[in-house]
Amino acid sequence: MNRSLPEDSLLAAIDLGSNSFHLAIARLDHGEVRRVDSLSEKVQLGAGFDKDNNLTVDAQARALACLARFAQRLQAIPLKRLRIVATNALRQANNASAFIEQAERILKKRIEIVAGREEARLIYLGVSHTMADAGRRLVVDIGGGSTEFIIGENFEPLATESLQMGCVAYTQRFFQDGHITAKAIDKATMAARQEVMAIANQYRDLGWQSVVGSSGTIKAARQIMAQNGWTDSDGFMTREGLKLLREKILSFKHVADLNINGLKDDRRAILPAGYAIVQAVFDELELETMTYSDGALREGVLYDMLGRFSHEDIRDRSAQALLARHHVDSQQAHRVAKTAEILLQQVIYPLHLDEEDQDLLRRSALLHEIGLAISHSSYHKHGAYLVQYSDVAGFSHADQEKLSLLVGCHRRKVREEQKLQLIKSGSLSLFYVCVLLRLAVLLHHSRSATPLPDIKLYSDGLQFTLQFPEGWLATHPLTQADLDEECDYLQAWGIGLTVK
Repeated sequence: MNRSLPEDSLLAAIDLGSNSFHLAIARLDHGEVRRVDSLSEKVQLGAGFDKDNNLTVDAQARALACLARFAQRLQAIPLKRLRIVATNALRQANNASAFIEQAERILKKRIEIVAGREEARLIYLGVSHTMADAGRRLVVDIGGGSTEFIIGENFEPLATESLQMGCVAYTQRFFQDGHITAKAIDKATMAARQEVMAIANQYRDLGWQSVVGSSGTIKAARQIMAQNGWTDSDGFMTREGLKLLREKILSFKHVADLNINGLKDDRRAILPAGYAIVQAVFDELELETMTYSDGALREGVLYDMLGRFSHEDIRDRSAQALLARHHVDSQQAHRVAKTAEILLQQVIYPLHLDEEDQDLLRRSALLHEIGLAISHSSYHKHGAYLVQYSDVAGFSHADQEKLSLLVGCHRRKVREEQKLQLIKSGSLSLFYVCVLLRLAVLLHHSRSATPLPDIKLYSDGLQFTLQFPEGWLATHPLTQADLDEECDYLQAWGIGLTVK
């Protein structure tokens, strides 16, 4: 399938952050992503938790109303060129799945909850594509619920971390009543320093030549410093500037009274908490200056999506890295993947499969034996665990769950609840992908390098028919036995398998 994008193609990214929701629409211009429209709303999803860590009805209503407005702007964007990522608030909410179900009905597109380190990787991608190369850089992105730290060179991150501290979360924790005191700021700063302390030595050992901040909190702090003459001659944030900002904040008694040149009204309530986190980062990492980049998570998502269209998908590189890390038999993995692709191409239309299903099948075929690194006994179960809980660049939580289900169900007897879980996670298409993976693995049970014959596969979704060249199965009785056993396994799933 040709996935390359023509010039002037429109693509879009939505970032469902803990403080703000952002929509960015861009046009492909000579291989670069040029933003042509954007929309941002302070939804403050991270401030909308009840005592049971569920998003409140009011918080969900704010968020869904915002997404309905975003949806109106997206009517000219093909769904395959839209990607939606959710961060800390939806990582934490116990009722995230219920909210996402409603949001997906509005946007007509799957929402990906990304892990903290994956969020960090995407942020770095956005920053590095919007700044000139300056050697090794440290990127700090302070969000509403978490703060991401990345050290990288060029477009490659070398270290990624996500810490549980953000301007909305710290406002709720230290400034919930809106009162501003030196004691509250000091407590918030010390709490943030304790978080940063966990990574400080590792990051200082790696080192950096420049420091870049991104997203709203750092943008707001820099804007205040710039408009009050508190930056250095290059427009960088400095320690002295932070000292002056602290004094200015403490000259007010309540966030509602904050009136500082350069401060926007919607930033008043979260400024003290945001300042405390910035100060903690400067203190614990021993920073002297920090510049700012407009590139952030949504830009990173756009460039990551562009890479997927350009056959530079980070997920394929990550799968290959997992193969190497766990010493998987690469030749066997690629044999299975090749056969899986051949089988899929023969039934892709009658089973209504698409490019995403093709990708899932290929990657699950490559990773199906990853669990052998732990034990041969029940290795499919070990593999499912490794895929589910490893940090894998490029994959959302949902991606990893689907891959984990496929790896865990690729062999042996399967339970009815596993079928239901496959359908719940990826509809009937994921279930069909699992059947194709099982067949591909079975056909290479002998691990022989001898190519398979020309095998035909037909299916209407309920019946799968495998057709072999005349006499081939008679000379391969073990494959015949495996297929007979598979007929019984699939029958339990309500799938008929006929072998000719």
